Parts: sequence; C-alpha cells; structure tokens
Amino acid sequence: MAELKVPVRGNGNLDLPSTITIGTRKSQLARIQTDTVAEMLQKLYPSVHFEIVGMTTTGDKILDTALSKIGEKSLFTKELENALERNEVDLVVHSLKDLPTTLPPGFTIAAVCKRENPQDAVVLHPQNAGKTLDTLPEKSVIGTSSLRRAAQLKKRFPHLEFRDIRGNLNTRLRKLDEKNEFSAIILAAAGLKRIGWENRISQLLDPEDCLYAVSQGALGVEVRAKDQVIMDMVSALHDPDTVLRCVAERAFMKHLEGGCSVPVAVHTLIKDSQLYLTGAVYSLDGSDCLKDTMQTSVASVSQEDSITADYVQHVGITAKNIPDSALVAAEKLGVDLANLLLCQGAKEILTVARQLNDAKLS
Repeated sequence: MAELKVPVRGNGNLDLPSTITIGTRKSQLARIQTDTVAEMLQKLYPSVHFEIVGMTTTGDKILDTALSKIGEKSLFTKELENALERNEVDLVVHSLKDLPTTLPPGFTIAAVCKRENPQDAVVLHPQNAGKTLDTLPEKSVIGTSSLRRAAQLKKRFPHLEFRDIRGNLNTRLRKLDEKNEFSAIILAAAGLKRIGWENRISQLLDPEDCLYAVSQGALGVEVRAKDQVIMDMVSALHDPDTVLRCVAERAFMKHLEGGCSVPVAVHTLIKDSQLYLTGAVYSLDGSDCLKDTMQTSVASVSQEDSITADYVQHVGITAKNIPDSALVAAEKLGVDLANLLLCQGAKEILTVARQLNDAKLS
C-alpha cells in the first residue's frame, strides 16, 4: 500500500506545559493503547512529563447487555469527555471505532495513529483447535455482541448460531475458555495483537466473509478544539493513510445515520493515490444486504495544498498537516457511497433493523 508523503511539522515552536495529563479507560487493552500513544509523544517531546489517568465509563459498568441493546452512542467516551471539558485531562486516547461520527461541541480528534490490522478474528474454544467457522459442527454457538458481525456471519455460515457475549477482552476470553457455552468468539484482531494474544487468533476473516467496523483498528486522540497547542502537539501522530481511510468510513456511516444499533460495515484501501471504499448495510439476520465500492483520488495537487489555514474538522477529525483536498475527497467519497446505497434502499433496511433492535429493548 503506497503511503502519502506529507510534511511533518517540527515541535520546536510549541510552548508546551511541563506536565500533560492523558485520560483513558481502565481496561488492560485501553491502558496498553494509551501507553503506546504516551510513548510516541514522549519520544517527540522528551522534556514533557506525560501522566496517565484511568477512568471507568458507562460501557465498562454495563457488562450483562449487548451494546446494540443499550442505545447510548457514547458508552465508552462520555466520562472521558467530561474530564476533558473540566480540564482534568489534556487529551484522551480512544479506540476510534468507539467515537461517534458527530462529537460533542468543543471537541475534536486531533490525531489518528497508524492503523493496526482492522480485520475480525475467530478465537476458538481450546477443544475446537484446528477447526474453522466452516468446519465447526452444526449448531455450534459463536459469541459476539456486534450486530454487524452477526448479520454477515449468519448469512455466510448458516449452520452456526450466534449469541451475545459482553465484557472487555479479558472477560470474553475467560468466558470462552472456562465455560462450554461458546465454540468460538469473534473479536477485533487489533485488540488481540496489542494485548499480546495474537497466538489466540485461529482465523482472520477476509472481506468476503466479514467487512469490518468503521475505524476498527485505529486509535484516536481527542482534545479540546480550542486548545491549539495540544492539537498541534498530537497532530504529529497522524498517519495520513489511516486518517483518509477513517474520514471516508466515518462519513459513510454518518450519512447513513448508522451506529452500533444497526449493521453497517466497511473496507478501505489506498493504492497508487486512489482511495477505495467498500460499504455495506445488512438486515439483522443478514438476509438483506446492499454493498458497493467507489474510489477517488487523494493525491495532493501541489505542495501549497498541504497546508490549510484553519482547524477544519472532517467528521470530527482535524488534520492540518494532511492535504485538505485529500480530506475533502475522502469525506465526499463516504457521502457519495452512502447516497448510492440509500438510493438502492439502504434506509429501509436500516430502519427495519433499528426497529427490530429497539423492539428487543422493550
């Protein structure tokens, strides 16, 4: 995959405080992700002390209900944003897929770090070692709390049954290993790799089997939109390819008005300065599906184009050091693909999916 070449701004002109506080969720994976970001910042700004503060979010507290059944868009972000608003922390590290496509006023995503593998992974119960989803016995139960994964895999593997499983990564793996309720569970490959459990991946799901979630595998750094010093500081962490892919993916989902309560999935690729976006919507059982692919050029026209005058947000992301023409093209690509699917009946599919999901809540 060809990476875009963009100028990296120096850090010598930033008047930074001596201590910068980073907010994060308390889970092991969240801490590992935040430590990674803190280490990158420490290398760039060795004279600054980075202090990490762990917090418990609503999503961490509700462990017995599938996320799609709760209906709250900021389950894993609200408490962190509250601390950011109260100036208790200077920046917050998130799994970007947890961040809504519309952020609360006053916040922006000032850095999107290089993406880890965004594919979904199958983790088998130890007694099923060597098998795949194709070769698991009839009526084997697969654990996932994601409507997107369940919708695609029900259609692709009709001999399997799918059941909700909640909890952080450690909890879900423990439920798999210590009980005989699940034959396998589906998890993001990125999380397993970051936490050091890549050896538990039995099978990576190809795009033909399962498109991934919007922004899956990417880390986002959220800051106060008015805090330009902190914004400029963390912008050095932007990975241009990841930013453009995630802008297109987030624009696609935002225009569809999607979220965790409806099955929306994507796949993106940048090759030879072309950004390819595949997007799909599904009924809850996977029987109805609309899927298409579009592409656009994200090549920078000139060197001058690489510098924008203002802190412009594209679906919540501010990236001054990435060509604005490329960001605009990526966002337009997401909107155009969403419009294409909407013209083909995506709104009806998603409305029914949302209504059926809401009915389960009552």
